[in-house]
Amino acid sequence: MNFTGKTILVTGASRGIGFEIAQAFAAAGANVAICATHADAVEEAAKKLREKGAKVYAQAVNISSASQCEDFISNTVKELGSLDVVVNNAGITKDNLTVRMSEEDWDTVINVNLKGTFLMCKAALKVMFKKRSGSIVNISSVVGQMGNPGQANYVASKAGIIGLTKTLAKEFGSRGVRVNAVAPGFVQTAMTDTLPEEVKNKALESIPLKRFATTQDIAKAVMFLASEDASYITGHILAVNGGLYI
Repeated sequence: MNFTGKTILVTGASRGIGFEIAQAFAAAGANVAICATHADAVEEAAKKLREKGAKVYAQAVNISSASQCEDFISNTVKELGSLDVVVNNAGITKDNLTVRMSEEDWDTVINVNLKGTFLMCKAALKVMFKKRSGSIVNISSVVGQMGNPGQANYVASKAGIIGLTKTLAKEFGSRGVRVNAVAPGFVQTAMTDTLPEEVKNKALESIPLKRFATTQDIAKAVMFLASEDASYITGHILAVNGGLYI
């Protein structure tokens, strides 16, 4: 896929899935805008992308703040000249059983994962519907479709992203803006690498393809939905879970 001349914005892009998505778009010719919570981390990611020849704008952003989201969108357009694709990848977990989960942990996860996605979409849509084109890809999760014990806050946030995605697709389709989501299953990252072998093996037993997704698997799905190859797809939740939930 060719994204030459396009500007792609990715949240939570300092590492893991977000960095892989930004790197994949940059390799396809795109200019990329990336953000993360910590300035040092996002600047280090930007440095790695620039070393590979990408044009990058980087900013530390608290995505649960409307003003910071609007500022990031505005600066991206100013620095890179346009805004064509937004990938809402940023997310956190604070796991616990529901009866032990604090109100603070509930609020924190909802504010970052769901509210943050809403605020970034809202800021981006103001730009996109004026030019009557654009694509938003939100990152949900398989647990938002099937539930998961010990993750009531995270599951609620990811299920909320699915509903938000479908609603925005209906609201802005007539303006030429497509809104879709990717729902990954287990993804091989630094976090899953530290899991005990018995935990990994139990997880793999429930996956028909018998492997975790790679970050590249997720990036390729995101790029497809963002591309012209998916020009008649909107409001879709693309499952990338190896058959874990069918």
